[in-house]
Amino acid sequence: MCPRCQINRVAWVHPRVAYCYDCLPGGPFTAPPCSKCGTSMDYFSQGLCANCHPGSPQYPGSCRGCLAWGVYRRYNWTCWQCRWWRSHNPEGICDYCGRAARIGERRACRLCLEQARMLQEPGHGLDLAGANQAGHQLFFANMTFARRGAPPLSPDQRAPWKRRDKNTLPGNGPAAEADGQMTLFDLAPDPAALAARARLEDRDLTRYCAAIVREHAARAGWSKRQRNDVTRSLRLLQGFRLSPTAKIRATDVLQLRQYSGNVISTIDVLAAAGLLIEDRPTRIERYFAAKTSTLPPVMKDQLEVWLQVLTSGAHQAPRQIPRDPGTIRAHIMGIEPIIHAWAEAGFQSFAEVTRADITAALDETRVRRHVAGNGLKSLFTTLKGRRLIFANPTRGMKASPKGSTIPFALDVAVIREELNSPNPVVALAVALVAFHALTKKQLSELRLTDISDGHLVLGNRDIPLAAPVRTRLAAWLDQRNRTWPGSANPHLLINRRTAPRLLPVSRQYPWAGLTLRPQALREDRILHEIHATGGDIRRICDLFGLSVEGATRYLNTVEHPDLTLEGEQVPRT
Repeated sequence: MCPRCQINRVAWVHPRVAYCYDCLPGGPFTAPPCSKCGTSMDYFSQGLCANCHPGSPQYPGSCRGCLAWGVYRRYNWTCWQCRWWRSHNPEGICDYCGRAARIGERRACRLCLEQARMLQEPGHGLDLAGANQAGHQLFFANMTFARRGAPPLSPDQRAPWKRRDKNTLPGNGPAAEADGQMTLFDLAPDPAALAARARLEDRDLTRYCAAIVREHAARAGWSKRQRNDVTRSLRLLQGFRLSPTAKIRATDVLQLRQYSGNVISTIDVLAAAGLLIEDRPTRIERYFAAKTSTLPPVMKDQLEVWLQVLTSGAHQAPRQIPRDPGTIRAHIMGIEPIIHAWAEAGFQSFAEVTRADITAALDETRVRRHVAGNGLKSLFTTLKGRRLIFANPTRGMKASPKGSTIPFALDVAVIREELNSPNPVVALAVALVAFHALTKKQLSELRLTDISDGHLVLGNRDIPLAAPVRTRLAAWLDQRNRTWPGSANPHLLINRRTAPRLLPVSRQYPWAGLTLRPQALREDRILHEIHATGGDIRRICDLFGLSVEGATRYLNTVEHPDLTLEGEQVPRT
C-alpha cells in the first residue's frame, strides 16, 4: 500500500518502488499500460491492471464448488448459487465425478447437477449418470437464468384432462380391476431399472395425474420440491403396475419409502384420480389382529365375521349400521381378556359358551364390566343372526351399570412445567386444556378461523381466551409461520406431516412423550371450577359444554366422604 495516499498499491514490488505513480516524487506520473492485456486503465501493481493481477480484488477466478468462471476473492471464490448450496448440503464425495464437495440429496455435487440439467430432454427426468460420462461443460458464474417454460398447449391439450385422455385413461380395461391377473412370482423390482424408468416420461400415469398434482399443490401449498417428488413417485410406480391400465394398490405405494419416494401425497393424488386400490389394513384391523392372533381358528373366524359387521354394517337381519372405530375398539378391549380366558379353558367355538360362563366372566371383570357386557352382547347377537351359534346366551341379560370414577387433582408443579415448555405447540396445547378444558378431539380439529379477537368459538360457545393462552398462541403462530410459511392447512395445530395437506393432526399430538394426559388435565380444570363455585353445576355445564350427568360426576367430589376430614373438605393440591 502506498504510504502517502493509503489508497493505491505501490507501483512495483520487484524492484521495489515504495509509492504509487500518483505519489512518486516529482509526479504524478501516468501509469504504463498493462503488460498482459494492454489496457491503460485501472493500473494495480507490478505492471498489471486490476483485472490481471492475482492479488487484485477484481481478479476473477473459478468457483470452489461448481468451477464456474467469474468469481472474486472478496466472495471467498464462491458463486451465488454455491453460497446457498454450501449452507444447505453436507460435505461428501460425489457419486458421479468423485470430487470432494457439497453433496445434494441425490448424491451429486452441483457441477454434476447443472450438467444433467443442461442435457435434460423435455419431458424426461435428470440422467445424472449419463450426463456426466463424457466430462463437464463449464459455465460462467452467476449467469444461471430461469429455464424456459413448456411450449404453449394446443386447444386439444388445454381441454379438461378427463375429456382429453378419455381414450387412454389409466384404470380402464380388463387389467384395471382389483382382482385382475394374479402374479406368478413376487419379485422385488430392480432399483436400477426403477431409477432408469423414473428418468423417462410416463405418458399414461404421469400425464394423466399432472392436472391433479397441480391442483393438490395449489390447494395445499406444496413446495416445488414436494411436487417434483410426487411426480417422480408416480414414475416409479409405473414399475409396480401389472399393465399400463392397471390400478395401483396402496401397499405398492408404501414400497416407495425404500426408493426415497413420497408416499402420503402420492396416495392422495391416486385416490383423487380414481386409480387407487385401498388395501391397507385399518388401525382397527391391526388392533384386532394383534388381540386375536393366538385364538383357536373357529373362534377367530367367528370374530372376523363380527368385525366385518361392525365396520361395514349389515343389510340382512339383524340390520346394523357401521359403528364408530372408537366403539369397535372399546368392544374389542372389553371382551379380549374374557375370550382369551375361554380359549385357555379349552373352548374352540363361541357356540360352546353358556349363559353361566358369561355371568362368571363378567363377575370377575370389575373395572370394565359395562364395556365387556356391551361387547359380548354385540358379539353373540351378530353370531346368532349369522347362524354361527345355536342360541344367544346374552339374550335378556340386563346391561351392567356404568362404572363411575372419582376425578382427582393433578400436581400443580407438573402443570406449570409443561405450561412453560420451550416447545410452543406443547405450551399452547397444555394451556388450552388447562385453562379452557378442551378435549383431544376439539384441540386437533381446532381451526385458525375459530380464534378471533381473543375469543375461541366452539360450536355455540364463545370462550374468551385467558392471557397466558393468548401469549402462547402468539408464540406458536410465529413458529408456525416461520417453519411452514406456505402451508394452506386451515387447522391451528400442524406438524411436518400435515403441513403440506389439509388434514388435522393426530389426537396424540403433541401429547406423546409428555407426563400429562389431556383427559386428566381437563378433569383437573373442571374439578377446580366445581370447587371454586361451591358446586354450581349449571355454570359447569355452560362453561365446559358438559351434560348434567357428566357434571354430576364432578359435583359428587365436593362432599365425597373420602375427600373430607371431620366434615371439612380436603384442600386441593
